[in-house]
Amino acid sequence: MTEAGHAQTYEQRVQAIQLANQPILDGFETWLRQSRLSEQTIKDHVDNMRFFSRYLLLYAYSLRRLDEATEGAVYDFLEDWFPRKALWASVSSMKVYLASFKKFFKWMGESGLVSPQTVEDVLSTLKDSRNFFLRKVAE
Repeated sequence: MTEAGHAQTYEQRVQAIQLANQPILDGFETWLRQSRLSEQTIKDHVDNMRFFSRYLLLYAYSLRRLDEATEGAVYDFLEDWFPRKALWASVSSMKVYLASFKKFFKWMGESGLVSPQTVEDVLSTLKDSRNFFLRKVAE
């Protein structure tokens, strides 16, 4: 395959994944709206998961959609990538991210987008490694 041809298929895959992620983010937002959270909180959670979707797509080299996210990807993002790369990484922003992930995976589980096992794995990682993640951004 030519270099150009390869680049195009990569671009197409990236675009296809972005298109697939949009209804997931929209569905999450709709679900959050039913929980009487403030407009700003809803926006924060959705933006956080949009940022995570970019990480999954472009930085984890996985070209994964949000509904293909694993516990390992969540862990790597919170433990390493977010503290190192996000300029706004802080204890308070990490706390919001932990809440966002919790809500997001609960919703994906309820919607049947990910397996109950994945939800369980992610939620226990968020709980078990919470202090560790917070320490990473406090440094």
